[in-house]
Amino acid sequence: MTKLISNSDARRVFLAKQGLSAPPKTALTKPGLLKLIEDIGFVQVDSIQTVERAHHQILFSRNQTYKREHLTALLEKDGALFEHWTHDASILPSAFFKYWKHKFRRQEKVLIERWRKWQGEGFEHAFDETYERVVANGAILARDIKADGHVSGGWWNWHPNKTALEYYWHTGKFAIAGRSNFQKIYDLVERVIPAEFHEPEVSSEEFIDWACRSALARLGFATHGEIAAFWDLLSSDEAKAWVAAHRDELTEVLIEPALGGKPRPSWAFTDLHAELEAAPAAPPRIRVLSPFDPMIRDRNRTERLFGFFYRIEIFVPEPKREYGYYVFPLLEGDRLIGRIDMKADRKRGVLDVKRLWLEPGVRPSTGRIEKLHAELDRLARFAGVNEVVLMDGWQG
Repeated sequence: MTKLISNSDARRVFLAKQGLSAPPKTALTKPGLLKLIEDIGFVQVDSIQTVERAHHQILFSRNQTYKREHLTALLEKDGALFEHWTHDASILPSAFFKYWKHKFRRQEKVLIERWRKWQGEGFEHAFDETYERVVANGAILARDIKADGHVSGGWWNWHPNKTALEYYWHTGKFAIAGRSNFQKIYDLVERVIPAEFHEPEVSSEEFIDWACRSALARLGFATHGEIAAFWDLLSSDEAKAWVAAHRDELTEVLIEPALGGKPRPSWAFTDLHAELEAAPAAPPRIRVLSPFDPMIRDRNRTERLFGFFYRIEIFVPEPKREYGYYVFPLLEGDRLIGRIDMKADRKRGVLDVKRLWLEPGVRPSTGRIEKLHAELDRLARFAGVNEVVLMDGWQG
């Protein structure tokens, strides 16, 4: 008989797997940070710094003792992490690089045709020259080899050498050696990622098994579509075939949604019930999540599990925004209780809080608002500003 998993149990196990149930004040060492990223799977990178860059805020929301210099060392000195693409640019354990080689091969088959339609015939004329320059001279920024006379026409109007650098990065010949003012520094993979990670090969069967198994382990329960979408490495059909081939290791469960309706059939490993018993409750404190937090990356899953509809409105014209340009979800214990619009003004040394929206049925009790103030103070210190400024009408 298919077992029904209550909504509260589903949230509890998912938050634990997302690293959001561990004590947030436990000292996080550099090895501990690597373990945290391995457990989560990936940490998305984003250029916007409304309060703090996404990757730093994602990690800080899980442990307030997180140190940026540990992440830099793991990425740029130790080679224990690498930067590449899941659904977007992300930081990943270098131990996963051998599986990403299959993504590179798949990408290579489609990128040339796709980019030819985008950039026009002959767009790859600078590829060989760019590759040889990196071989001979080492790590390089795109701005250091910008073609003479190229006029930028926006984010995607790359000059020929930038196109070459991105192509070789997407297909696994170059890696990101670091960033300068958030611009990528490109170099040969073998100079950036240690041999123990970049040399091994795995078969296609091992790759698919790892991609499905590791995704389900980090989700706790999922449909085959959610398994495929976790890393964005496989098709839904590949994940469906994997589920069919591993039914002896899996159990079908029904996940109770947050807002009523039919339970969602999903797959889980057969030890899910033991994990449910072992999963701790999330800390009761309030935490500000990055809009790019992996816990809410799948917006539909977020709505089903937490009853929380969230969309980032960066690309929505201002008059049509429901909330704001860059609004942060608020997690209290195992509930998403609202969202907050704020911005760090480093010239003034303040965190300006513009507006708070609590979800229907969530009261702005004295205790809850005190917990929010405590989190805002923590986040302000982490962002390097001295004071939280509550703007007029911030509570609506």
